[in-house]
Amino acid sequence: MNQVDGFESIRHRKTGMRELLEAVADGSLSPAQAEAELAGYVTGDAGRFDAARKQRRGIPEAILAEGKSTADVVALAEAALETTDRALVTRATETQIEALETELTVSFPDATVERRGSTVRATTDGFEESSLEATVGIVTAGTVDGPVADETEVVCADAGATVDRIDDVGVAALDRTLDQVDRLRDADVLVVAAGREGALPTVIAGLVDTPVIAVPVASGYGHGGDGEAALAGMLQSCTVLSVVNIDAGFVAGAQATLIARAIDDART
Repeated sequence: MNQVDGFESIRHRKTGMRELLEAVADGSLSPAQAEAELAGYVTGDAGRFDAARKQRRGIPEAILAEGKSTADVVALAEAALETTDRALVTRATETQIEALETELTVSFPDATVERRGSTVRATTDGFEESSLEATVGIVTAGTVDGPVADETEVVCADAGATVDRIDDVGVAALDRTLDQVDRLRDADVLVVAAGREGALPTVIAGLVDTPVIAVPVASGYGHGGDGEAALAGMLQSCTVLSVVNIDAGFVAGAQATLIARAIDDART
């Protein structure tokens, strides 16, 4: 960068800051929104919310409710709505979900709050929904895998991908899996959640030519229980697949979203 370009860059930054200050002064922008514009995050009593993660990483920050007080979860969700018009909350308890449904609609009268299992998504009228020309297939071996797959589904749907949910097709009755081969092959990327010995992703990856992301689920008992056997089996898969950590439905959804976005870019 030469000296002229450097001065020009500084001038543009000063102009942008002046516009932000004027917007805060006239009330069209809140201090939190201005902070998010300048720093990329907003700071509150409950911590910092990464308001720029979607622009920087392609995936918005999700608020992990597990281990947090209900008040902190609500405060972080409010910060998310104020700065990005969207909040994603994972691993929420019933008490936390009830508080989110009640308090967010008070703080933001135009907010829509939706839940799927223990995952909550809230948006305001200012949020622009995305659309991707790509399909994510989300597969569960059994009912116990559903809550983990719910996280994946919310993330992928939020990104605008078409989600094809295929439930209860575990290898204990392989005909259930084979009956769904056409749907599995139609998906652009697959996320497969399974507990116990975790065989389902390996079987499916041997039947399709699309990327498969395996999610071990903390089910089973005795030796290798709590998802450990499933994780080990998926890591040792003789068919090609990728593996996330135990119960990491959000991570799997984020990875599938990035793949779906790349496919969408290629198609458009």
